[in-house]
Amino acid sequence: MSNSAAFAILYQEYYPRVFALCRLLLLTRDGAEDAAQETFTKAYKNFRQYQPERPFWHWVASIAHHHCIDELRQRNRWQNLEPDAEDALDHLESPEPVTLDLLIAAQDQHQVRKAIDGLPEKYRVPLVLAYLVQLSYDEIAALLGISRNHVGVLLLRAKERLRAQLRTTGLGDPS
Repeated sequence: MSNSAAFAILYQEYYPRVFALCRLLLLTRDGAEDAAQETFTKAYKNFRQYQPERPFWHWVASIAHHHCIDELRQRNRWQNLEPDAEDALDHLESPEPVTLDLLIAAQDQHQVRKAIDGLPEKYRVPLVLAYLVQLSYDEIAALLGISRNHVGVLLLRAKERLRAQLRTTGLGDPS
């Protein structure tokens, strides 16, 4: 199989996940579509650098999140990352028939997604990088140009805000 044919298969399989990642980071559908396309353009151009022993998702997600962070910086939207002094996503289609449990889970997922989208950028981006892309605190710190401790603070506050938002929808645990 040629590299082009292999890449076409990978594109079909991973485009929805890359788009979802870009959508979570950039918040707009148009921006996410552009970023996903740019991600796969970069991936195709550098496909010979891909190491098959490494999961493709990690490689292409790395390209996507770097591109999205660059986009945010170019838009001058990535500003005050300093903490205030006071103060996950695979799109899966199931072949099984839809049941009430699946409908409830889909509604819950929609509420969680909406709550994540509502987080301020300085909390949303580290949260997505940590839990969707599964980067370590050190990797997030290096990518965002902040300290490892700062990443921990941002993630703690992001989870607190997310929990509070989900409580208002009845999804958050009361503890």
